[in-house]
Amino acid sequence: MDEQQILNVEPGISPMRLDRYLTGELSGSRSFLQKLIKDGRVCVDGESAKASYLLTGGETVEVSIPLPVDLDIQAEDIPLDILYEDEDLLVVNKPKGMVVHPAAGHYSGTLVNALLYHCRGNLSGINGVLRPGIVHRIDRDTSGSLLVCKNDLAHNRIAEQLKDHSITRRYRAIVHGVIREDSGTVDADIGRHPTDRKKMAAGVKNGKHAVTHYQVLERFEKFTYIECRLETGRTHQIRVHMSSIRHPVLGDAVYGPAKCPIDGLQGQTLHAIVLGFVHPRTGEYLEFTAPFPTYFEELLRKIS
Repeated sequence: MDEQQILNVEPGISPMRLDRYLTGELSGSRSFLQKLIKDGRVCVDGESAKASYLLTGGETVEVSIPLPVDLDIQAEDIPLDILYEDEDLLVVNKPKGMVVHPAAGHYSGTLVNALLYHCRGNLSGINGVLRPGIVHRIDRDTSGSLLVCKNDLAHNRIAEQLKDHSITRRYRAIVHGVIREDSGTVDADIGRHPTDRKKMAAGVKNGKHAVTHYQVLERFEKFTYIECRLETGRTHQIRVHMSSIRHPVLGDAVYGPAKCPIDGLQGQTLHAIVLGFVHPRTGEYLEFTAPFPTYFEELLRKIS
């Protein structure tokens, strides 16, 4: 039996290809969604449509997704940089380029594959078989501290702290341009981009409340080194907020310039440096600092 998804296209959108729209609305790679279309599993207003079909707004899109058969995420012996571990949780320093959990196109080499091996399957199951232990995420090309829960008690109590915005999360980033003020706050709702469904945007209708505080650490000729403190935790929050004030994160081709001014740099220069929380069992406040990746330190020296 297939999983049925019914999507109501927002009226008044700019004309958009069907496959591009689905990429922004559903999980899975564009090639996976294009295959669903090719196999006749996607209908627009009740009729089968091609990937190039242009949506103009107001349509109803029905998607029939085949359920995975005996999907078994394999434990893989991938080295982990562990900052802390006990019977309830662990804090890891995730490297840049590592996907957090399996999804279409990424069923191996993820952090979850590594955790299944290291923890011997002792991970919370609240988020299902594809995301065991995962209570929050950071982007593939963002490095730094990530909290993993080994049981449901820890997961529920950490999730409550995330909901209450009581977890300490500080990031370091290099952004385009020279920020004149020493500190500032971006308070702008974040939601799905109105025309590019693969992106998020600030100040959009029906967005969710989002607040980022930033402080200048060092200024360079063309860039600024900053620390950001998250008051909320929305998708791509720092990347979207800094771009909205015309200081996008260096290396971010999605929210910044398509051509990176630094040769060889892949992905955004964003590092989750500090993570602090109340331990779910002991009630003790714990705080951890994730060492910088080598590329980040070398880049700071290069632009100084």
